[in-house]
Amino acid sequence: MNIVVLVKYVPDATADRAFEADNTVDRVNVPGLLSELDEYAVEQSLQIKEKRADEEIIVKALTVGPAEAEQAVRKALQMGADEGFHVVDDAIAGSDAVATSLVLAEAIKKIGPVDLVVGGLASTDAGLSVVPAMLAERLGLPQVTQAAVVETQGDQVRIKRDGDAATEVIGGTLPLVLSVTDQSGEARYPSFKGIMAAKKKPLETWSLADLGIDAASVGAGASWTAVDTITARPAKTAGEIVKDEDGSGAKALAEFLASKKFI
Repeated sequence: MNIVVLVKYVPDATADRAFEADNTVDRVNVPGLLSELDEYAVEQSLQIKEKRADEEIIVKALTVGPAEAEQAVRKALQMGADEGFHVVDDAIAGSDAVATSLVLAEAIKKIGPVDLVVGGLASTDAGLSVVPAMLAERLGLPQVTQAAVVETQGDQVRIKRDGDAATEVIGGTLPLVLSVTDQSGEARYPSFKGIMAAKKKPLETWSLADLGIDAASVGAGASWTAVDTITARPAKTAGEIVKDEDGSGAKALAEFLASKKFI
């Protein structure tokens, strides 16, 4: 079984994130890392491999991004993935989810016969949650998304998905596209052995030309969506302190909550 797990290099949420002049995210001068939500996708891919140890299962990590995005693949390899693939090309900069899904789909086709494509719930920078569905459409595969629990047996995949009012159980037959949530299981930390072993694992780099993609079909010019304006987050202000010296604290608190429409 071949599993391709999608890993994205995103700006560190704890760093001072910035944007380029064209309103795209600065992914070069801002510290980045493997998207936390994609770590759960790596974890579930590795768990499937471990639970089916009697089968030959290869986990392949795939990313699209600038040169620094290699770090996301390296992290997946350190966690236990077997092979890495990185699509890097200046023309990709500014691509939205639609254009990115095109690059991912062509990369997956080039990787070869794939039984399972696994992604996170969303990326921690854009948070759109649409790439798995777009990939399924481009690859002509069924999809089971937002899995909190993943079970596999043979060519069958069954997931549990938590909704607002109920938990759904959905099944599918391989090959398919799967996305998992942060409730699917704690992602492992790379061990020292894993970090050292990752240095010897193959990591292949491709350009758009290697995938047969016309540069005009990706990038900001080909994207269906764009960021028009950016507004900086307001600076933190001091909170309001309510003193309950005369027994009126509860009333003041209720009035405050009502003014903010919390009650």
